[in-house]
Amino acid sequence: MTKKLLHKTSNAYLIFAVLVLVVSAPLFYFITEKLYIDDADEALILRKNEFLQFHSSTLTEKDIPIWNKFNRDIKIKEPQSISGDTFFYTYYYDSLGQENEPYRELNFPIIIEGKPYTYSARINLVETEDLIKSIALLFFIILLLLLLGLFIINKRLSQNLWKPFYETLRQIEQFEIDKSNQPKLTETNIEEFNRLNQSIEKLIERNTTIYHSQREFIENAAHELQTPLAVFQAKIDTLIQSGEFTEQQNQILSSLNDSVSRLNRLNKNLLLLSKIENDNYSEKQSISLNKLIEKHLEFFIEQSRAKNISIKTELSEPVIVNANPVLAEILISNLFLNAIRHNVANGRVEVTLTKQSITFSNTGNNKPLAADKLFTRFSKSNPSEQGNGLGLAIVKKIADLNKWKVKYSFEANLHTFSVML
Repeated sequence: MTKKLLHKTSNAYLIFAVLVLVVSAPLFYFITEKLYIDDADEALILRKNEFLQFHSSTLTEKDIPIWNKFNRDIKIKEPQSISGDTFFYTYYYDSLGQENEPYRELNFPIIIEGKPYTYSARINLVETEDLIKSIALLFFIILLLLLLGLFIINKRLSQNLWKPFYETLRQIEQFEIDKSNQPKLTETNIEEFNRLNQSIEKLIERNTTIYHSQREFIENAAHELQTPLAVFQAKIDTLIQSGEFTEQQNQILSSLNDSVSRLNRLNKNLLLLSKIENDNYSEKQSISLNKLIEKHLEFFIEQSRAKNISIKTELSEPVIVNANPVLAEILISNLFLNAIRHNVANGRVEVTLTKQSITFSNTGNNKPLAADKLFTRFSKSNPSEQGNGLGLAIVKKIADLNKWKVKYSFEANLHTFSVML
């Protein structure tokens, strides 16, 4: 599944922003907490040093109960099995708040009047923990707003920066070399896009010139070939009617006659394509496809008798389209010819007309055709077949001119060509 370039870059920024947010928020919280704990430990060390310097030398055993009574966070306790400064987390019940509160505590051994005791100092972490959470939440909100702002700014900026590119892309998508709608690429203040537009304009100009030269050559060649082909055909007809010939001579003349007929058809088809591309059939009118099919039906029934092919039609409802009458007749004729020419002996052709489509189904080879080449000029499913490979190409061209779609499918041993109206 393809994605727009802008979406890919935006998604990359968004993923990066989410990762930064997910990693940095808890990291900031733990680092802040660690810094505060270090600060609390330093405060406890400072209290310990003050006690050693100002109180330990004058404190007596009988003063210990009074000391413990009037000092809430510094206590003199019974001796414990510790050899130096010991920091740890603990909880004490707060009678005012009626809950256990976290503390950071320092214990170290002291000597009072020759007897061992333990000095215990503590710092309440409740207020600090709330402060850290508030700071972390504030940091999270600021970081979120910052990343969200950067994402929105980048998206808006990218949309403005890439706007000339999408405008160029839109005009290229609408450009058709056989039409006169030359793209008008506007100049921008971005050097790379200007270079891209200049390269595209040069490429379109070169290819348009080549296309028109080729089309003019084909049209001129087809016009020039009309007279010699007509003379050639007339002389062969005269020669055939002029006398008796051997069987071999008859075969040669028949082969020449078939070749000239094919050249005539090719020439007419090339001229037709040239006229369609030159927009010589721009006039449109309302046409009944039912009447058009019925008009040609008898002729193609005669054509199909050589192979004993049955033709069945299903024209259930009147279908009116707005199209050029000449091109509409050519489309119906070419679909009929294709269904008969590529059929088998004792085969069948089914023609179905609805408001949405006109469908020609025929028996033939027991395998599907190469759908990607069917509507290409001079393309044949079988090189040995007669025809010039332009019939379906003309059908496709007429359909495109009327904004119809041509589809091919192979189901139940039937080759089906549908024109979606």
